[in-house]
Amino acid sequence: MKAALIVIDMQEVFFRLLENYLYDKDRLVGQINRLIGQARAKGMPVIFVQHTEREDERDEFYEGGDDWQIHHGMDREESDPVFQKTKWDSFYQTGLEAYLRENEIDELVFAGAQTEFCIDTTIRAAYSLGYQRNRLFAGTHSTLDSRVLPAEQIIRHHENVWKGRFVNILDGDLE
Repeated sequence: MKAALIVIDMQEVFFRLLENYLYDKDRLVGQINRLIGQARAKGMPVIFVQHTEREDERDEFYEGGDDWQIHHGMDREESDPVFQKTKWDSFYQTGLEAYLRENEIDELVFAGAQTEFCIDTTIRAAYSLGYQRNRLFAGTHSTLDSRVLPAEQIIRHHENVWKGRFVNILDGDLE
């Protein structure tokens, strides 16, 4: 089995604008960077996915804008692949699946934002594409409060839905 770490949408928009701050954002960055370090130590590829808007220049995710950039606090290296997506699904028209197949990667570790949008959609899409030995470590994904639920409850709800179905949710270190 060959695994890769996929870091989704950890972009400046979630750290620069108060109304977009991710729940427990500083701890999240630390936890993801810890995973990145562990992945590199094991020789696992670290892949970044970046939400991208190409038509509306006023959109926070407009390609090339300051908010669109991958968060400066992420331990990203120039050699890390970056796939830009325009939908919530990190596989949709991005080249991610081709990259994984070409590199014979059959196990995915997910991290990033936002829990109920791009993380959820990507985890489910990966499962449907045949990636069924996937992992998610507690504290490595986050979201914003919604009008209905606080972020912490959104996270707990989604982990309950995913656990044992679409992804294994673990505590501790990348093994």
